[in-house]
Amino acid sequence: MRPVHLPRTFDQLWDTMKKSPDAALFAGGTDLLVLMRIGRIDPPALICLERIDALKGVSSDDGRVSIGAASTHTELMSDPIVLQHFPVLAKSLRSLGSPHIRNMGTIGGNIMTASPAGDTLPSLYVLDAVLELRGREGVREVPIQSFIKGPGATAIGPGEILTRIFVPEKPRYGLHHYEKVGLRKALACAVLSFTAVLDLADGGRVRAARMAWGSAGPTVVTCPGAEAALVGERLTGGALAAAAERARAAVTPITDVRASTAYRKTLAGNLVLRLADYADRHWEGNDVDGI
Repeated sequence: MRPVHLPRTFDQLWDTMKKSPDAALFAGGTDLLVLMRIGRIDPPALICLERIDALKGVSSDDGRVSIGAASTHTELMSDPIVLQHFPVLAKSLRSLGSPHIRNMGTIGGNIMTASPAGDTLPSLYVLDAVLELRGREGVREVPIQSFIKGPGATAIGPGEILTRIFVPEKPRYGLHHYEKVGLRKALACAVLSFTAVLDLADGGRVRAARMAWGSAGPTVVTCPGAEAALVGERLTGGALAAAAERARAAVTPITDVRASTAYRKTLAGNLVLRLADYADRHWEGNDVDGI
């Protein structure tokens, strides 16, 4: 029987980590416990972070939103601050797993797993999220684009944990869109996912655009060229086609049991083309969130 430690403060956590340096850390455990069950990993001890209150909750201060890494997906997808400022993140959370998974899983766990198919990651990329990493010796902040190094690989240092996610409160993008393509409608690992946030001027011309694709490379893929192709244009015809072509060239997906490289490349561009549908909804139905 392996020991399970339940620290309530950071000081208790640092002491526990020092005594059990090979212990596996978790909050919801929706990935860790599965890996243990199938024999992929066998840690000598577990450290559960869910009782550390400092790792939970959402607040807004000094121009950015602070999200506790141990906040569950269910908590965040209905949080009024998240819904007000980052509806695209709320939609990506709603696509994640099942109600049971969302009730247990945490946003910090989704980040630390560093899966190319991580449901929240494309949204966090376009929103310029910054991660707070804390250890006994101090605190540092790292942009999420620099933190995730590859499948399952991050820039977390020895003795550090992910404590909070900071997201700037930028001028509100008028259109927030997230779309996930899977082999079924629920409990699906993404064949490809796509996030877009756009600032649209009166008349529908794009003033600013951010886009990101999941399951399209070893990490989330962004494409400044595709974004630039939309600026100053309406979401129709040639501008979307140019952006789609640049997106297909930028992604570097693999072939696996869910889809081929060629299919994923085609899909990456086609999801850009579909922005025209959401732009129409935005103007005709005043659907400011695009969701």
